[in-house]
Amino acid sequence: MAIARLPLFGWRTAASAGNIVSGIVRPSVSIVSWFRYTSDMTERVLARDELWDVAAVQHGFVTARQAADLGITKHALQMLVHRGTLTRAAFGVYRFPRYPVGEYDGHMLAVLWTRASEACLSHETALDAYGISDVNPNRIHVTVGKQRRLRRSGGEEYVVHYEDLTPAQVGWWQEIPTVTPRTAVEQCLAYGTPTYLLRQAIERGHAQGYLKAAERDELAEAIEGRHE
Repeated sequence: MAIARLPLFGWRTAASAGNIVSGIVRPSVSIVSWFRYTSDMTERVLARDELWDVAAVQHGFVTARQAADLGITKHALQMLVHRGTLTRAAFGVYRFPRYPVGEYDGHMLAVLWTRASEACLSHETALDAYGISDVNPNRIHVTVGKQRRLRRSGGEEYVVHYEDLTPAQVGWWQEIPTVTPRTAVEQCLAYGTPTYLLRQAIERGHAQGYLKAAERDELAEAIEGRHE
């Protein structure tokens, strides 16, 4: 009787390894299951490592869309959740629980919750982030493109604005996309933020190097024009 070499299972007769059809040894169910298990494990490890690289610059968060862009299957993503490697933070957003909790996690989550690639912190939230005004928003302001219409649940703590911004109007704060100080002041001027808070923002913004003198003067003129 022929002897077949079976990986990790030692030497067995071909008959015990599986059925013989036309001289071909068909693997047993246990062998097929082992290879399937090994393949799944490898896929999860690779998925975990790739997602970690993304999450490391997003306060520990990653989105389902980002996973798909990396070629990670829904099955692999769900297995990571099932095993506790990832936890659900919001619809379509996951977090690595072993990533340290940070002060600005909520701000990062607000941007990712929109599932809009152009989303960024804006308006009074941006003024508060830069520390150039005493404004104290009770909800997080985010801006997405005009073509978006967000109707998903979970946004009770957010104020969503619709505006098409240029790349020059968006910068970074704490590794989170955030409108520039100038854009934030302009947005708040249209939004209705109290004048004294906007005057604070332009004076402190200039003093802290966020605004050039010409920008300060232009914004001050726009603010004063509000009352004409």
